[in-house]
Amino acid sequence: MNFLETLLPNAIEIPDEFLQATLETLYMSIITAVLAFALGLGLGIWLILTQPNGLKENAAVYGILDKLVNVFRSIPFVIMIALLVNLTRAIAGTSIGTTAAIVPLVVATIPFYARQIQNALVEVNPGVIEAAQAMGTSTWDIVTRVYLKEALPGIIRVSALSIINVIGLTAMAGTIGGGGLGNLAITRGYNRFQTDVTIISTIIILIIVFISQAIADRLVKKVEH
Repeated sequence: MNFLETLLPNAIEIPDEFLQATLETLYMSIITAVLAFALGLGLGIWLILTQPNGLKENAAVYGILDKLVNVFRSIPFVIMIALLVNLTRAIAGTSIGTTAAIVPLVVATIPFYARQIQNALVEVNPGVIEAAQAMGTSTWDIVTRVYLKEALPGIIRVSALSIINVIGLTAMAGTIGGGGLGNLAITRGYNRFQTDVTIISTIIILIIVFISQAIADRLVKKVEH
């Protein structure tokens, strides 16, 4: 105990704050993933369907969606938070706090995830798609029974990558009042020169990332066999 008090003099005094911050990070990450992944999956499917040589090829629709994805992916997250402050306040009733941070988190994650989904779906063997079309399979059935089924391992991989991205964004949101481990690392660790608090916050974030990746790897092995 004396060793820990010497090594982590500040962190050892605030276990409740670490627990609260970890729960806030998990809350932001999970809610963001559920909302952004659902919307991003739909957007990714529309991209793959309307792209050149897609099942529902539409140059105008694809051009608009493609450019929107590129634009929103290019906006730095900190600037995204500032741009969406009015929308955040309208939806969450405030622009500061854990719940409020979810709004820009979702908006920032949707285009990133949609592009990842498009990349995963484009890897599906075109021959399988053509065979399904030849059998008179509807577009909806091709999406659900061919695209999503064949690309499932890739979808899981890009979902794991996106989850890691979300966790990183929650830490960034925390630095400007979003709560979570990022907020704890800055407000107590950096601003008060309590380096051990920053280190422990970072370690907890890394543990969450490693667990997420391990779960994804296990799921990929399961679906591939």
